[in-house]
Amino acid sequence: MATVQGHCDPQFEPVKQLFAEKIANGEELGASLVLNIGGKDVVDIWGGYFDEAKTKPWESDTITNVWSSTKTIATFACLVAHERGLLNVDDPVAKYWPEFGAKGKEGVLVRHLMSHTAGVAGWDDKITAEEICDVPMATARLAEQAPWWEPGTASGYHSVSMGHLLGEVIRRATGKPMKQFVAEEIAGPLGADMQIGAAEKDWPRVSPVTPPPPMAFDFAKMDPNSPTVKAFSNPPMDARVAMEPYWRRADMAAVNGHANARALNRILRAIPNGGTVDGVKLLSPETIELIFREQANGTDLVIGMPLRFGIGYGLGGGCTAQTVPWLPTEKMCFWGGWGGSLEIMDCHRNVTFTYVMNKMGEGILGNGRSKEFAELVWKILKEQEEA
Repeated sequence: MATVQGHCDPQFEPVKQLFAEKIANGEELGASLVLNIGGKDVVDIWGGYFDEAKTKPWESDTITNVWSSTKTIATFACLVAHERGLLNVDDPVAKYWPEFGAKGKEGVLVRHLMSHTAGVAGWDDKITAEEICDVPMATARLAEQAPWWEPGTASGYHSVSMGHLLGEVIRRATGKPMKQFVAEEIAGPLGADMQIGAAEKDWPRVSPVTPPPPMAFDFAKMDPNSPTVKAFSNPPMDARVAMEPYWRRADMAAVNGHANARALNRILRAIPNGGTVDGVKLLSPETIELIFREQANGTDLVIGMPLRFGIGYGLGGGCTAQTVPWLPTEKMCFWGGWGGSLEIMDCHRNVTFTYVMNKMGEGILGNGRSKEFAELVWKILKEQEEA
């Protein structure tokens, strides 16, 4: 029997109990969950199993492919580069990457790439999962395209392409590939066990993901030229691709980050805590405020659901409250990964919540389990405020 390990403050014991129940009843396979308040970890738990065959437990240092939760680190890297004067989020992308200015994209700004409003949500021509892992080739193809809608006017989730686009901006602006920039400028200084891709030496501790049920979209009945179909069906994505060596070696900061809840929390807690983590300053309060500059607040052209985006993250309130009503609505930013991983940075309460699992569930924005964990955490937080 895989038990729940780690630390949990007494007032959050119900969270640990729920976590243990999910593992015991099989809803959860292996997972990790961290809650940080004001720089202090009040919950840091992990448990369950490393793999479907249950050959070994999920350990403290187990990591897994976190899909789109990687985006929270990619956009964080762009904010760090902005903070250091290496780029400006209000600059045209073509200032750093001239080739990108082709086909009517000369007005696309860095912040448009960071908020899914650039109109480059995928590839025009057929591409395979293996080909997107040839990042220089796949990125060059994006630069040659015309935008799918007028940049800056609406969001349309850049599910895979965001990593290629932001990765190239970081490479041109800083001289370092995204993978290296994150390792040397963010994860390394913080001692955070997070990487874009996965180094071969770490493969033995990478928990294989368990694929989710099929997506709710029936592409055969949809307009083949719609942003939804073009973004989500090209390439068709099988979650088992995450176990392929070519996937693990690629530098795709939208989809192939490897981490656990502690690693993501270690980085993202900078946002609700003034930009500094244990004396390591990464962002100023002014740069953090950029996140909360609204870039879109309407129906996302790819996901097809109402969402509110700032620079780099989804924002609470507005349209988001219709789609994800269980999220806090105060000053908060968030995102998650395919299958259920979730990151919530509540600046109103100085709270950072992160959850990472290997058994993928339904949904793009969290799954039923992440929803239950987050609802319980904020219920306890609000009860404490009222006490």
